[in-house]
Amino acid sequence: MDAAARWRILRLHVEDEVPLARLARESGVGLRTLERWHARYRTDGYAGLETAPRMDAGTHRLPTDLVHVIEGLALSKPRPAIATIHRKVTGICGIHGWPVPSYSVVWEIVRALDPGMVTLALEGAASYRDKHELVLRRQAEWPNAMWQSDHTMLDILVVGTDGKPARPWLTTILDDCSRAICGYTVFLGAPSAMNTALALRQAIWHKADPAWPMCGLPDVLYVDHGSDFISHQLAGTAVDLHIRLIHSTVARPQGRGKIERFFGTVNTELLADLPGYIGEGQPWPTPTLSLAELDTAVERFVATYNDRTHSEIGTSPRSAWIAEGWLPRMPESLEALDGLLLTVAKTRVVRRDGIRFQGLRYVSPTLAGYVGQSVVIRYDPRDITEIRVFDHDEFLCKAVNQEHHDQKVSLKEIQAARNARRRALRAGINERIAVVAAHTTETPPPAEEPAAAQTPKRKLKVYKEDLR
Repeated sequence: MDAAARWRILRLHVEDEVPLARLARESGVGLRTLERWHARYRTDGYAGLETAPRMDAGTHRLPTDLVHVIEGLALSKPRPAIATIHRKVTGICGIHGWPVPSYSVVWEIVRALDPGMVTLALEGAASYRDKHELVLRRQAEWPNAMWQSDHTMLDILVVGTDGKPARPWLTTILDDCSRAICGYTVFLGAPSAMNTALALRQAIWHKADPAWPMCGLPDVLYVDHGSDFISHQLAGTAVDLHIRLIHSTVARPQGRGKIERFFGTVNTELLADLPGYIGEGQPWPTPTLSLAELDTAVERFVATYNDRTHSEIGTSPRSAWIAEGWLPRMPESLEALDGLLLTVAKTRVVRRDGIRFQGLRYVSPTLAGYVGQSVVIRYDPRDITEIRVFDHDEFLCKAVNQEHHDQKVSLKEIQAARNARRRALRAGINERIAVVAAHTTETPPPAEEPAAAQTPKRKLKVYKEDLR
């Protein structure tokens, strides 16, 4: 009987002054029990009606060595079943003259083992570290104090540049304090230093959309140990931009939980509603979206994510980043930023009709004074409709391709078109070579010899009887 049930009976005596002897007759509870309840109530109040735990609860009247034997068997790999442990313990007790514990007592001893001890013994140090070790979760105190960056392969198929299904990647830059998405890039192929640089470029510089105000240089960039994050390019860029680069502990994803949570949100709230989504346990779908269309969908989702209330901070990431108003630390210019981040640099000679690159022609009035000279061009692989021209590390101008100045043309699209043209030409060449080979390797039929030159064939001689 719990304290509430005891009080319902005892309150008739305490509040209504019903004699305990009468309560004993009417409730069926013994008089001595009621007197004991009343005494505990007068001493400790309502708490005195609670059932006091036994002093020997959780202990066993077994030898300490026997308990350790049971625990040792439970911590051995592979871990035996409780019935197996009980059977082995029974044999050991017979040898040492110990009392044989019941199955339930053995089960209670095994269940009372420290979960951390069980994990460390059966699953190893790595599993124990991930499940039971204390994790220091970093928390930036102001916007742009620390950014996190990471990659993830998206659970969706898109139409690749070659027309085949391809699974894209997403690189994200997240502000630790506000949880705001400062920049991202969607791409095909493995993560690289260039894709990371493109995401950082978008995160650092001013956006065209005024509703996406996140920009500036972070004090700290927190990344993992991916090959692109430990590259000399990123390290040198961080030094030049006065950004402290911190790498998370190897095989310890807990420190990047905030950006991992965003990746999960993208997967469940955005990709699940798009065609080409890869559902768990389902056959892979036929893709319909292009990479550019997926990029547009991700951009819309980022805008929605930044403007909605975040459950942990109680406000929207955008509002948390803006705070009471402040000025972020910015690079000198976009050209200076590109000079550090966009490492795709090519040397070209300025011709009379402009600069030629990837089969396109780029012109600018500034190039008139550099005809015949070698210059360095830098470009964004996602949009090569314009290039930036440098002379001895000094920015000269932006040169544009007049044929595509009103649209975005990526380097991969140019390469795909060029490869498709090359494959078509190669198919035509192979077809013609096959025709030539078919006509030059045929063996002509042998010419018939003149009748006079032909030697008459001998006939087999037979007997007359055989002709009858």
